Amino acid sequence: MSLTSEDADPSEQRAAARPPAANARPNQVTFNRLELRRILNLYGRMVADGEWRDYAIDFLKDRAVFSVYRRASEVPIYRIEKDPRLARKQGMYSVISATGLILRRGHELERVLLVIDRKLAVV
Repeated sequence: MSLTSEDADPSEQRAAARPPAANARPNQVTFNRLELRRILNLYGRMVADGEWRDYAIDFLKDRAVFSVYRRASEVPIYRIEKDPRLARKQGMYSVISATGLILRRGHELERVLLVIDRKLAVV
């Protein structure tokens, strides 16, 4: 006895129609477009000043990390991290120095980046 389309289980049809790549990719934490724009604007200014030269972006399962390098062969001088698990505690954004010291942590990316964003001040 063969199964016709009316005898088949609808859940099996949905599972067969679903692409396998959608299930294989684990959830990742990423920076959204506005966050990346703010970080890359800061990065561009620091590159223009000659202080930073390279960067790396890592999207991990539990956090997203934007690492800034003075030279590509060194350890990152700053890491800008987004960790959603800390959103209700200290804040999901943090800036970490090369030694592992957390320079600033908070709920708003703009305020956290002020620790490394050296804007010109009018005196």
